[in-house]
Amino acid sequence: MKAKTRLFGEIDIADDKIITLEKGMIGFPELTHFSLIFDEEKKQRKARIMWLQSMDDADIAFPVMDPHSIKEDYTPNVNAEIVAPLGEMNAENTYVLVTVTVPRKVEDFSVNLKAPIVINMDTLKGVQLIVEDDYPVKYKVYEILKAEKAGE
Repeated sequence: MKAKTRLFGEIDIADDKIITLEKGMIGFPELTHFSLIFDEEKKQRKARIMWLQSMDDADIAFPVMDPHSIKEDYTPNVNAEIVAPLGEMNAENTYVLVTVTVPRKVEDFSVNLKAPIVINMDTLKGVQLIVEDDYPVKYKVYEILKAEKAGE
């Protein structure tokens, strides 16, 4: 399908790449269809920031990233009842993302570890949920990324 986006212009998205979040994103319950957009050339390396582009509203795209790329021990406890509608979940088909906030001061760059997006890649169904663990809403990652870059 052709999708018009504010950030990327018109792009082709295969129907089998559309992710459904039946309850939408927190604060955006009416947006239920998304596509994950990332730089294909950086796929071999860890793609840092990707975009969860709404297919329902061309103006809405959430910057997201894999939390394990900045916090390897990220293992939120997820209520099985909440993820049950996504289908059979296992280590191979479960994909977790966190939203990114890039404020004016880049040093305050953070990710939201409290409200991950959990996606079943087999069914392409997902949910954004709030975990009961003591993870922060604003986990600052600037220094982590800076140190990692210096080590390359």
